[in-house]
Amino acid sequence: MTITAEHVLERARTPFRNEPLTDFSRPENRQAQEEALAQVRSELGRTYPLIIGGQHIQNSDTFASVNPAQPDQVIGYFSRATLEQVDQAVRVAAEAFEQWKRVPAHERANYLFAAADRLRERRFLFNAWMIYEVAKSWTEADADTAEAIDFLEFYAREMLRLAEEQPLVRIPDEDNELVYIPLGVGAVIPPWNFPGAIMVGMTSASFVAGNTVVLKPSSASPAIAAQFVRILEEIGLPAGVVNFLTGAGSSIGDALVSHPLTRFIAFTGSRDVGLRINELAAKTQPGQRWIKRTILEMGGKDAIVVDETADLEAAANGIVVSAFGFQGQKCSACSRAIIVESVYDQVLQKVVEKAKQLSVGDVTRPETFMGPVIDANAFKKITDYIEIGKGEGRLVLGGGHHGPGYYIEPTIFADVDPHARIAQEEIFGPVLAFIRAKDFSDALRIANDTEYGLTGSVYTRDPERIQRAKEEFHVGNLYFNRKCTGALVGVHPFGGFNMSGTDSKAGGRDYLLLFTQAKAISAKKL
Repeated sequence: MTITAEHVLERARTPFRNEPLTDFSRPENRQAQEEALAQVRSELGRTYPLIIGGQHIQNSDTFASVNPAQPDQVIGYFSRATLEQVDQAVRVAAEAFEQWKRVPAHERANYLFAAADRLRERRFLFNAWMIYEVAKSWTEADADTAEAIDFLEFYAREMLRLAEEQPLVRIPDEDNELVYIPLGVGAVIPPWNFPGAIMVGMTSASFVAGNTVVLKPSSASPAIAAQFVRILEEIGLPAGVVNFLTGAGSSIGDALVSHPLTRFIAFTGSRDVGLRINELAAKTQPGQRWIKRTILEMGGKDAIVVDETADLEAAANGIVVSAFGFQGQKCSACSRAIIVESVYDQVLQKVVEKAKQLSVGDVTRPETFMGPVIDANAFKKITDYIEIGKGEGRLVLGGGHHGPGYYIEPTIFADVDPHARIAQEEIFGPVLAFIRAKDFSDALRIANDTEYGLTGSVYTRDPERIQRAKEEFHVGNLYFNRKCTGALVGVHPFGGFNMSGTDSKAGGRDYLLLFTQAKAISAKKL
């Protein structure tokens, strides 16, 4: 791909704007999505190879990705990478890094612009893959694809900004500069719940900064990652810059993280796996020449606080969408509704009535709001927590489940103690704990009384309480009078505190700094 800096800079001069969401009330958009679903359905069950240094490698040992709504429907078959192939992929990426790090920033950025253009062309197809592989609704899948496009557009511009001359204090007898250089080989380990956006965001941030990548998608969503890797091949990204490995994290994840040539790990997923990665990365391996960097986003136990001054109708709407959108399978999802005593019963009643209206069923239909949870393990974990909740609170809605897919009803427990398990542990499903607070001060105390610190929301009309919450509510993403999900690239840089991770602030101006290191260069004037 030959491209001039002027061409890329001309595109980058167009200010970044978030990709608009698709209006599915328009007949032409509904038809386009239905046609894409039919096309993807015709492609289900194919076999996908590993990709190492541009070579497609098919192992005899494979696993299946399945549709959570119809577990007997195979999305695709994927090779289980061996430990030897992990080593090969890292070494190929390390070799490719020696050339890729020298590619000018404008050329690297242009690959992101080209990928964004391809993704726009295939937007409905990417939506369809997510609808089938992870059971996102039409609107949730479309928002995921839009966010993936946003990451590509935003990080391309960010790399160009970092490649500019950086401001330094000037002194008369020296020429000084600061440049941001890449780190090396990155292990990119994205989650299944945002299999387009987070996978694309972490991968593109890594290689636009000049690093090379071993991408290991979740075993629950490898087909979506395969579609993106296909785009990277089509736009001519050099072989070895992004290598594609599939397999269980339990079998190849440790080897990828521990490899002495792995320079950094970008991970989004559970607290326990994130802590495991952090521990492994901290152990220096023979031949390792650096301290590995970890970029971790690890989930939350997010709360929406509602006081007596709030618009209770708006608060109830925000709670329902935040708690049950994509079956509650978002690290930003509201799993605790903390309501001051004087309006507790009113808000609870409103939320229950609204949650009763949610449609649960076939996500290939545009009107469906909730589908099944991701797999049998998640189904068991969530239903076990529902049984625990029956002993910790008053079940006021849901609690049921049905098959053949992994369907769980939107479930609400009232009168939950702040220290109950369902109020402290991340369930990652459609289970909401209602907690009564004495007053606003008590509500903030309860909100902060958790090991997590990702997102939170406060519904209040009191300016003094807003200011107080800004200072005291300890989360990385704090919202007022709106839902606690739906962070937009460039608008809401995303990442949390405490056990929610390293506060990576994806989609913000600080993010690419995590994938680079700063080199100061000084020359005495002769």
